[in-house]
Amino acid sequence: MSGDARKTAAGLSYLTGFGNEHASEAVPGALPEGRNSPQRAPLGLYAEQLSGTAFTEPRAHNRRSWLYRIRPSAAHPEFTRTDNGALRTAPFTETVPDPNRLRWNPLPEPPAGTDFLAGLWTLGGNGDATQRTGMAVHLYHADASMERVFSDADGELLIVPEHGGLLLHTEFGRLAVEPAHVALIPRGVRFRVELLDDSARGYVCENYGASFRLPDLGPIGANGLANTRDFRAPVAAYEDVTGPVEVVNKFCGNLWTATYDHSPLDVVAWHGNHVPYVYDLRRFNVIGTISYDHPDPSIFTVLTSPSDTPGLAGVDFVVFAPRWLVGEDTFRPPYFHRNVMSEYMGLIEGAYDAKAEGFVPGGGSLHNMMSAHGPDRETFDKASAAELKPQKIDDGLAFMFETRWPVTLTPHAAGADHLQQRYDDVWRGLERHFRA
Repeated sequence: MSGDARKTAAGLSYLTGFGNEHASEAVPGALPEGRNSPQRAPLGLYAEQLSGTAFTEPRAHNRRSWLYRIRPSAAHPEFTRTDNGALRTAPFTETVPDPNRLRWNPLPEPPAGTDFLAGLWTLGGNGDATQRTGMAVHLYHADASMERVFSDADGELLIVPEHGGLLLHTEFGRLAVEPAHVALIPRGVRFRVELLDDSARGYVCENYGASFRLPDLGPIGANGLANTRDFRAPVAAYEDVTGPVEVVNKFCGNLWTATYDHSPLDVVAWHGNHVPYVYDLRRFNVIGTISYDHPDPSIFTVLTSPSDTPGLAGVDFVVFAPRWLVGEDTFRPPYFHRNVMSEYMGLIEGAYDAKAEGFVPGGGSLHNMMSAHGPDRETFDKASAAELKPQKIDDGLAFMFETRWPVTLTPHAAGADHLQQRYDDVWRGLERHFRA
C-alpha cells in the first residue's frame, strides 16, 4: 500500500526456472559447502530441512529445501485455536453437490482493516485435506497489509490476483505479484502479504494433493505452454526481528495461532526445490489450431496436480491468454460441452470470449461434473455468422481450476448475496434451426 512497498517490489531480483535446485544466501558464507547439516552451521545459524514430499518419493517429484535460519522453527510456544472466519476446508459436507450452473459477482467490499488472511472466503471444494487429496476454491478481498505470518499445512496455495498487487514476504525471500501473474506458496511455507495498492482482490486454489508441476507436452515436443525459465523464485532475504509476532497455522482445516518472540521469516540462506515462485501469465506460449476446430481446453494448461490415474488431474490450472483464432469453417469460441471434470472459471481482466455479458473480472462460474455449458446466445449468434478472417483475442484474461471431483459449495457461497440469480437465462432463446 505504501510507496516503500512499491519501491521494494520494483527492485526485486529473482532466480529463474521451474523445479530447479536453487541456492541463495543473503549474507556471503551463510550456505555450508559440501554438506547440508554440518556440526556447526555457518555464521551461528541453525540448519533445518523443510520437506514438501515424503523422503522416498521419486527424485523427479521430490520437493525439499534446506534452510539456514537465525532460530529454528521448533522454537515457538503452544498453538491455540482461533476463529476460521470464512475459510473452510475439505471434506465439504455442509451442503450437497449442486448440478446447477452457478455464477457469482465479485466479492463485496471488506470491512476496514481486513488483511489477506481475514479476507479469504471459501467457495467450495472436494476431497479430504487430511488425506492430501482434492482442492478448494477461495477468493480474497483485502484492504490492509498483514502484520501476522501465515502458513498452510493442508496444501499449497496458488494465488491469482485480479485487482491490486501483492508483495509476498516468505521464508525464502520476497515475491511481487500483480494481476496477470500468479504466485505459488508451497505447503508449510510461512509468509506475510503486504498490499501494493489500497486494496487487493483475487482467487486462490488450495491444492491438497500432489504438488503442481508442468504438464507433459507429448506430441507438442520440447517447447510450448508455460516455459520453465519464466518461473521466478525469490533470493534470500531475512527478518532479524525480536518482539511479539503472531503466527497463524492452518492445520487439518482449522486455524491455530501462537505469539512468537521473533519473526519466523529469519532464513538467511537456503537451497532446494521446495520454493515459492511467481509466473507471468502473459508469457504463456499458447498452442492452438492452424487448420480447423477449437482445441480442447487442456491445451491451455499451465500447471497440473496429477492423481493416481494418468491424465486425470486432481486439479489443473488453465489460462485463456491472448491468442490468434484462425480456424477455417470453425465455430471459434469454446464449444457446447458436458465434462466429467468440474470447472471453476474466473476472470482477471476484460471479457471472456464465450460469455458476452454477466461474467465480470473478480467474479466466477462453476460448472460441475456433466453440467451442460457453452457459449451464451449472443456469442453463439455472433460466432455463427462471423466472417472467418484471422482474429486476435487480446481483450481478456480468464482462467480455470479444473478438478476430477465435483465442487461442493460452502453454505455462505450457496446463499451469497452476490450469487447471480437466473444464470440459466444466458442460454434462453437458443433457437431451433433444424431442417430435415
